[in-house]
Amino acid sequence: MTYHTSLPHHPFRKALPTMSSIFQLLANEEKFTDELFAFITDGDADSRNERAIISFLHETVPQVVSVAECMILDGVGERQYVADYVHAVVTGEGLDE
Repeated sequence: MTYHTSLPHHPFRKALPTMSSIFQLLANEEKFTDELFAFITDGDADSRNERAIISFLHETVPQVVSVAECMILDGVGERQYVADYVHAVVTGEGLDE
C-alpha cells in the first residue's frame, strides 16, 4: 500500500511508512489496546505525546486522544478499562441507535 501527500515537507509524511501498520493496529483490538494503555501509563508526557499512534489519532479521531487524556487524569492504571473502551470504539458496541 502506498500513500502520497502533496506537501513534500508535511509533518505527517514522516509517519507514512508506518501508516499500514497503524491501520492494522486499529483493526487489531489487542494491539490498539496495548498502544493506548502504554500511552496512558507512560509517566513522561513528552515521550507519551510523541507516540506514532497518538499522532495518527490526533489527525483522524482526536476524540480517542481526548478520552485517553481523561484516563490519564483519572489515574486509570488497569488495562481492562482501556480494553473496554477500545472494544467500544472498534466495534461500536454501546452506541445509541
